[in-house]
Amino acid sequence: MSTALSQRPEVQSLALHGGTPVADEKIQLIAVRLDESDINAALEVMRSGMLAQGQRVMAFEESFAAVSGSKHAAACANGTCALQLAYGGLLERGDEVLCPAWTYVATASMLEAAGAKIVWVDADPVTYGIDVADARQKTTDKTVAIAATHLYGNPVDIDGVEKLAVDKGLSVVYDAAQAHLATYKGRGIGAFGDAVTYSFYPTKNMTTGEGGMVTTNDEDLLGKLRALRSHGESAKYEHSTIGFNYRMTDLEGAIGVEQLKRLPQYTQRRRENAKALDTMLASIQGLHAPTPTDGAEHAYHLYAIRIDEDAFAKPEEGKTVRDMLQTALHAEGVATAVHYPRSLTRQPVFDRPGVEHQPVSDRLSRTLICVPIHQYLSELQLSKVGEALAKVASAYRA
Repeated sequence: MSTALSQRPEVQSLALHGGTPVADEKIQLIAVRLDESDINAALEVMRSGMLAQGQRVMAFEESFAAVSGSKHAAACANGTCALQLAYGGLLERGDEVLCPAWTYVATASMLEAAGAKIVWVDADPVTYGIDVADARQKTTDKTVAIAATHLYGNPVDIDGVEKLAVDKGLSVVYDAAQAHLATYKGRGIGAFGDAVTYSFYPTKNMTTGEGGMVTTNDEDLLGKLRALRSHGESAKYEHSTIGFNYRMTDLEGAIGVEQLKRLPQYTQRRRENAKALDTMLASIQGLHAPTPTDGAEHAYHLYAIRIDEDAFAKPEEGKTVRDMLQTALHAEGVATAVHYPRSLTRQPVFDRPGVEHQPVSDRLSRTLICVPIHQYLSELQLSKVGEALAKVASAYRA
């Protein structure tokens, strides 16, 4: 940090430099809790001795399909397995697939595992979802599918994706690992596409410990998914295709049934928290609240703030503006995280000769920061998150 910047009174007042922190106790980014109903449901399964996939998983599948706006659901071991099953049910090796460069690695790595040829698509600079116009430009006569992530809980431009799919004859897989109960134009996101995949990892809006789900409205595809997750079985000890052991346990299914009952309440609380943070950020120059896609209702798995780098003082050599703000926020007692520090074309596994880097995705990898949004935040904690953001932004403003 330059000497002139460090001598500003606003900078000197930061907790980082000996000032009083906004929060006495760290406000955590994520809170993972099981309540008594979850624990009792798990204990009941454990006492029964029937731990493998069974009736509890079936009940979870039926309930999850219903709340997601889908006809069918197939539970599995985790969200990455869900993607692998969806791709396995729809793609052949060598198929060309449009994939966002701005998403979690599993969206793309499971395409690679399926032997697909990935065509990288840039992100929308406002909603952070796949840029449908860019996807359309990159579609060729060899393209057979599009993968699109409802990132951070914000549905993509589903109308745009579906129109592109119809125009070009593409299959559609939506990665909704972070978007439980998100909606688009009043419908659950499970109503759209060929398959939608979900994760129940502990940090997600609901959890089964691990676990994943694929929803679909295609009964034939459902059959493929169920066969793939269980050794390619078409009947007991009859294996018609190569498959995997990706089943969910009844222990996880029982927890999922109970968590799902509270998910609407959790989601509403996250939306209320987001609305409060939106209001606070409206008066903080240089920080931009997440923007829901037109027609979509965001599920706010993460609250990703976009930083206008030009609005802030230049950080010390080798640091970004985000690094500077993040360090100061932590000192003020507010946990933050970066999702994600690299776009996928910059990941070593994909950064190969000839790869086309995507400019918006690269910029987002440098300018997004996530702050607490979870359902267990108190009103006081939420106000302190806003206070810390305002304090730090003011101290470092250009």
